[in-house]
Amino acid sequence: MPHISRDSLMSLEAYAKVRKEFRANIIAHKKNRTVHVGEHVTLQFEDEMTMRYQVQEMLRTERTFEEEGIQSELDAYNPLIPDGSNWKATMMIEYADVDERQQELTRLIGVEDRVWVRVENHPRVFAIADEDMDRENESKTSSVHFLRFEVDAGMKQALRDGARLSVGVDHPHYRAVVDQLGPSVRQSLLGDLSM
Repeated sequence: MPHISRDSLMSLEAYAKVRKEFRANIIAHKKNRTVHVGEHVTLQFEDEMTMRYQVQEMLRTERTFEEEGIQSELDAYNPLIPDGSNWKATMMIEYADVDERQQELTRLIGVEDRVWVRVENHPRVFAIADEDMDRENESKTSSVHFLRFEVDAGMKQALRDGARLSVGVDHPHYRAVVDQLGPSVRQSLLGDLSM
């Protein structure tokens, strides 16, 4: 699967010229890669395009043009691109009220390990969470986690054959299921898997 190379990035000047159009394209692209699991958990499934946008935005915001800084961003974001045998997602725990959010982040310790995907007629696959760093402590979890879901050959074939794809969270203090992902999201995620 593609990764972002230094040579494939736009210069700050070139990016400034296309940023508005690129941003509009990425917003439309993300609609087919976003899954709301219950009221308070959102999974944003990442791919090369979403990570390319993130890198370009970080370089723009930080005014980074030196090789070392650019490589640092590539090293941070390339691991979040699926490699053909998995899905990678940013999980956001969202509560509008600050006090409620703090309370729930305390209750939801470990939730990142209880997120799953399921291909019809196959067992659930639980996320491998936060491989880059631990994002919780003894008193609370983070509101953002990075997840990886491994998909085996049988699951890929089942998806190609039309199997239903579902997503859920199974934590004592947060349980929610999306029993069947919509066709546009399912198709977008199918594109992440090498066949």
